Amino acid sequence: MTQGRVNRAFPRASLRVIEQAITASESTHMGEVRFAVEGALDSASLFAGQSARERAIELFSHLRIWDTEHSSGVLIYLLLADRQVEIVADRGIHAKAGTHAWAAICAAMEAAFKQGDFEKGVLQGMHAVTRQLTEHFPAGTGNRNELPDKPVVL
Repeated sequence: MTQGRVNRAFPRASLRVIEQAITASESTHMGEVRFAVEGALDSASLFAGQSARERAIELFSHLRIWDTEHSSGVLIYLLLADRQVEIVADRGIHAKAGTHAWAAICAAMEAAFKQGDFEKGVLQGMHAVTRQLTEHFPAGTGNRNELPDKPVVL
């Protein structure tokens, strides 16, 4: 998967829309949401047998999503070559939402991606994650933005 294909799937305008959706989302809850898209795993990762899930967990750590005040960070990771979505949630929100909620969100996003509608798929997933965070970590006083809202393109 070339960088050009990533750019076609997520042009700058789409990335801005996703960033705005993250900003709007975070105004409704005490969580932090990050979106990362990667064209494909590098050769070393493929030869080592790294899965999309393992890569998402690696990025969750690298992007310091685990380092939020309320343990309510969520990473939405898309491995574009496989159109595979992984959601990694910090222990605070994961304990409340559970694996089933994240799996359902991933499946819905992947269905949109199979239709080639990447922006719509991400926004639908973002809204579903927002519902989970708003239910379990509603916005309160001192709600601050702890992590960047800008999507990560790898």
